[in-house]
Amino acid sequence: MALLGYFGFHALNGELGLVGKARLEHRFAALETELAELRGQREELESRVALMRPESLDPDMIDERARASLNLVHPDELAILRPSARAGI
Repeated sequence: MALLGYFGFHALNGELGLVGKARLEHRFAALETELAELRGQREELESRVALMRPESLDPDMIDERARASLNLVHPDELAILRPSARAGI
């Protein structure tokens, strides 16, 4: 009877029992969702990198990156400075 109780308990609550299987399936579903999100991010990054390759260089992408990285503006443009959110605190 003790042996049957031991195996019955582990069939339900063990790592590979019914409860453990439900836990593994829940974890699997969460990881599948995370994988789909990461694949989307990767595709987005790959498309941005493709725009910066020499054979498919996009002048607008270079201009955007230079302006963001170096805070550049053209001489004939008007720059409007906005206070940051932290400055008002």
